[in-house]
Amino acid sequence: AMQLAYADRAAYMGDTDFVKVPIAGIVSKEYAAVQAKRIDTSRSIPSAEMSAGKPTGYESAETTHFSIIDADGTVVSNTYTLNDSYGSAATVPGAGFLLNDEMDDFTSKPGVPNLYGLIQSEANAILPRKRPLSAMTPTIVLSDGKPLLAVGSPGGGSIIDTVLQVLVDVIDFDMNIQQAIDTPRFHHQWMPDHIFWEKDGLNEDTRTAMEAKGYKFKPDAGYTPGDFFIGDAQGVMIDNSSGDRLGASDPRRGGQAIGY
Repeated sequence: AMQLAYADRAAYMGDTDFVKVPIAGIVSKEYAAVQAKRIDTSRSIPSAEMSAGKPTGYESAETTHFSIIDADGTVVSNTYTLNDSYGSAATVPGAGFLLNDEMDDFTSKPGVPNLYGLIQSEANAILPRKRPLSAMTPTIVLSDGKPLLAVGSPGGGSIIDTVLQVLVDVIDFDMNIQQAIDTPRFHHQWMPDHIFWEKDGLNEDTRTAMEAKGYKFKPDAGYTPGDFFIGDAQGVMIDNSSGDRLGASDPRRGGQAIGY
């Protein structure tokens, strides 16, 4: 209990004139119950394994997506973003929300990569009243004019390929929405000229065959479990045979499928 308290002290405590201390979360009984469950009475836990808790709960630092289908077949696929983690890191005084840094999605200089390594042209140059180009790809798929599925994802420049692979897995390989979202992914964004891939996303034989054709693979991608993910898809689908609504949340970073 002392270890947990001091880990939180190190992470969160400071002069409240300068930092925002999550006091309400730290002193709540709900948080105390969560922290208590982290204590293992059968052994001593090394302090290196005893990280600070999350008294304010988890809030994504980057792009977020949700997909909804209701009983009447109304569909929503919504992606929203601050662009980089915590946007511009500027908070609106008195309002409490962060300003984005979507200016990075414009072409600051043709041929120069942006935050995500994407190369963009003069067509996306900065101009007044102009919207920047985004990789956000909220998608709704219809079958015979009726909703079949909705999906989208965060992930910077890899969002487009994430959604593409989910759609291919459902439409061409007859997977259900959860199988399609769970399946390992790879990503190629033209420049830089190499393939990113997740652990177990491509077997050695496939990579060897592709390399023989001239494809290049980013050498450090795909080897550290939990350290390299492509996207974080969230989707819903209507089962054609039963009409059931199927929800699927990506296991890569966290999310939840719920009914209402």
